Amino acid sequence: MFKTIRNAWMIPDLRRKILFTILIVICFRIGSVIPVPFLDMTALQNLMAPLNEATHAASSSALAYLNTLSGGAFSNATIFAMGVTPYINASIIMQLLTVAIPPLERLSKEGEAGRKKIATITRYATVILGLIQGTAYFFYLKGSGVTLYNDGFALWFTAIVIILAFTAGTAVMMWFGEQINEKGIGNGISILLFAGIVARLPYTINLLYRYFVEQGIEGGMSQYFILVPLWVVVFLVVMWVITFMQDSERRIPIQYAKRVVGRKMYGGQSSHLPIKVALGGVLPIIFASSILSIPSTIQIFTGTPSEGFWKMFFDAFSTTGWLYMTLYFVLIIMFGYFYTTIQYNPVEMANNLKQNNGTIPGIRPGAPTADFIRKILSRITLIGCLFLGFIALFPLIYSALTNMGSMSMGGTSIIIMVGVALETSKQMESQMMMRHYKGFLD
Repeated sequence: MFKTIRNAWMIPDLRRKILFTILIVICFRIGSVIPVPFLDMTALQNLMAPLNEATHAASSSALAYLNTLSGGAFSNATIFAMGVTPYINASIIMQLLTVAIPPLERLSKEGEAGRKKIATITRYATVILGLIQGTAYFFYLKGSGVTLYNDGFALWFTAIVIILAFTAGTAVMMWFGEQINEKGIGNGISILLFAGIVARLPYTINLLYRYFVEQGIEGGMSQYFILVPLWVVVFLVVMWVITFMQDSERRIPIQYAKRVVGRKMYGGQSSHLPIKVALGGVLPIIFASSILSIPSTIQIFTGTPSEGFWKMFFDAFSTTGWLYMTLYFVLIIMFGYFYTTIQYNPVEMANNLKQNNGTIPGIRPGAPTADFIRKILSRITLIGCLFLGFIALFPLIYSALTNMGSMSMGGTSIIIMVGVALETSKQMESQMMMRHYKGFLD
């Protein structure tokens, strides 16, 4: 990957795109440390201290997940506190509605004009969701005594300014992602997620140090002499497994029939149809995580009850809760199949093979070929989804068993980091190939 970046840097066009992407990431990180006005920063630090401490209870909260995706902006109540979560949720809603509502489905098939209209609707939905989440976060801060002015006209003015600041930050984050898509390298939203997670790595390293030194050496808890190095080993193994699975594919053999055109003979060669195991990449797990962050938004509105049904509900939806883990696994599989359905059409693939005189050995052209491809897709997608689910849940289970709560979001973070890095690297390679850059893999 580093060799690919080095070779891409030698091409002026790609170098400009890389620099533009870095510039957007720097602007994102600057905005992530600028707090909204009218807040008592001392009270805010005391309120958000559990998100920045190595405690099991804090990390089991879904608020810690939002804080991780925003690169710490959520706990600091900055203008980018909402992160890219509203845009992701809006994209999920629009893609589901596109499948369910015929007019939107027809609109998606109208080419570039239709896609632009859907993108415009998604932008409006993002702003609306950002407004809702910003409102929820404001009431959470107000109820916790973080806001400075809480009476009369000053309260309304403070509420409007803070909520609009959060909403504007959401719109700017969406614009950053679109600018990276248009003028930079990689998927814009994924790059911003990657930047936010990488920004939290020093925090994670510091927590590991505190577990090992403060609780292990100074606290006399000898189990951390094993658990901390084991976590590092698990981290490296998971990265290797993700890298291996991202490059894994099922190759369906294709045989093209010979045909004579004039005095020349065409066809007769063998090829293959590659189908990736991790077809959806990091998107199924990002979407599943975003859906499961909804209860945390409700919790911000209602507060954290001390007993009763709602306490059981929020405990179940904590990142170490049994319901969260079960739904997490199920949603990853659902979104994996959803993306397979969108990206691959077995009937269309079978028709294209038939038109080009291509056949799968032992399979008749037409409907039998489509059924065979559909069966292969179903099996490959299941393997890929089980892989994603296992990688996502294993760190959560490890955290629950070892009581290292602060590490509970490791699986999601690792998958996003490795997946985005690999996808961006492959995009750079493909763009270098399009430019016929000699020796770019030497």
